[in-house]
Amino acid sequence: MRIDSIELYYVALPLKYPWRTAYGEDAEIHSVLVKAVSGEYEGWAETTPFFAPTYSPETAASAFFLLEEVFGPLLLGEEIGTAEELNRRLAPFKGNPFAKAGIEMAWWSLEAQIQGKPLHRLLGGTRKVVKAGADFGIQDSYDMLLGNIEKALHAGFKRVKLKVRPGWDLEMLRAVRGTFPDATFHIDCNSGYTLDDLPFFREVDRLGLAMIEQPLFHNDLVEHAELQRQLETPVCLDESLTSVRDMEMAIRLGSCRYVNIKPGRVGGLANARAIHDMAEQHGIPAWVGGMLESGIGAGICVELASLGNFVYPNDLFPSERFYSQDLTEPSLVLEPGCVFRVSDVSGTPYRPVQERIDRVTRKRAVLRRGV
Repeated sequence: MRIDSIELYYVALPLKYPWRTAYGEDAEIHSVLVKAVSGEYEGWAETTPFFAPTYSPETAASAFFLLEEVFGPLLLGEEIGTAEELNRRLAPFKGNPFAKAGIEMAWWSLEAQIQGKPLHRLLGGTRKVVKAGADFGIQDSYDMLLGNIEKALHAGFKRVKLKVRPGWDLEMLRAVRGTFPDATFHIDCNSGYTLDDLPFFREVDRLGLAMIEQPLFHNDLVEHAELQRQLETPVCLDESLTSVRDMEMAIRLGSCRYVNIKPGRVGGLANARAIHDMAEQHGIPAWVGGMLESGIGAGICVELASLGNFVYPNDLFPSERFYSQDLTEPSLVLEPGCVFRVSDVSGTPYRPVQERIDRVTRKRAVLRRGV
């Protein structure tokens, strides 16, 4: 396949309710949309490192810059037969997995359309439906949180993820567990703690949680292994895994017993699939994480979640969960049983609506061969 042109859109999507975590608060989600064209075919992707370098060292602005000035021009007009070949071309550039994932996932969508296959089939997925879990950021009050959890459990969600940070952690968790003693919960610390907080984690260890997600420093593997050795509750890595090599090191060190895989965070779908396979070979259950993407990126995550070792309910959300109007038609709809159905459409799973994209676009760039 030859990429004839690339269109980039820096977009800011207003949230219905601010997203609060250990690293701060977001009122809107900043993403880069990538459209890759080959002849009469096109594929879309979305990469979402957020406005500021809070979740990772990358930002939407840095991803846009690299895609426009470095990665896009390098790949434009080139024959690229596989995602692995694309990644080899980008390998000399250090880090920046979100930026790399933008063009890599667009390649996958484009290749799926050229082959006339749904994306999950191209990835080797086997499931027709994938499980979703409920997820709540830091709320205005315990009453608000408990009410939202009750609604989620009544709707049929099999697990609930709770964001924590110092000051919104142990007391909140005790209130939640006291109210819902038999429900499945896990917490996401977003790198908000250190090994000095071991007494806190030992108290959490008594609450019967499914896992503790990313408790320590955002690129640490060694101290997570130390923490895991001292706890019964499984540690799950998120921010610390940005590459296949990171997963290799985590397995060698014993840093986790679960793994959250976000295609943007690990540099795209090929790396996500490789990490999934590696985890499966070592008996580590996986689940797909999300970055509050629009239907463009979230639809790709649904397709990825069809792979066999994504056994824990994923961070996948219907369009109405965060946005008054999504960027795709149709929008993502949660089906009975709290599942999403994979797409039967070849190429980009959920079709972008150009007028909606234009309304939220802050910056646009078009790259064409010879221009």
